[in-house]
Amino acid sequence: MAKIELKQPIVEEISASIKDAQSVVLVDYRGLTVEQDTQLRKSLREAGVTYKVYKNTMMNFAFKGTEFESLSEYLNGPSAIAISTEDATAPARALAQFAKTADKLEIKAGVVEGTVYDAKGIANIASIPSRDVLISKLLGSLQSPITNFARVMNQLAEKGGASACEAPAAAEEAPAEEAAATEE
Repeated sequence: MAKIELKQPIVEEISASIKDAQSVVLVDYRGLTVEQDTQLRKSLREAGVTYKVYKNTMMNFAFKGTEFESLSEYLNGPSAIAISTEDATAPARALAQFAKTADKLEIKAGVVEGTVYDAKGIANIASIPSRDVLISKLLGSLQSPITNFARVMNQLAEKGGASACEAPAAAEEAPAEEAAATEE
């Protein structure tokens, strides 16, 4: 079998992985212990991220003609690839979180929704909360005024309705009218 026939399935595997990817992040994993690498893979798997180590030449062939082609310039030294098809910020977030505990892990660059980012850009992307968190914050901010309105209406109902609120207001107006009449 020729070398190209052995390499073609690997290139096709990478191409299939990145085909529907929302984001791809390249990292240098040199210096990680086996325990750290196992922990990293577990955290990425829990985040729904595919993480694999491939040869740079294989990734370079797979990136050609795709939106990830600009990552080719970062393919030097040992490289691992983190791919997400669900949450665009998940690889960056999970890798940056892990890099806080393992200083040997170095984020090289990434592509998030078609835009190329260097290591600093990926660090900024990592600070963005997940889509689910953002949606829950939005729903919480939309629900807050409705909840407050319902609470006020409930308090009014417990006090006897709107008529109970009008009676004290009418009682306060009467002494003011009497005071105005005595001054004249």
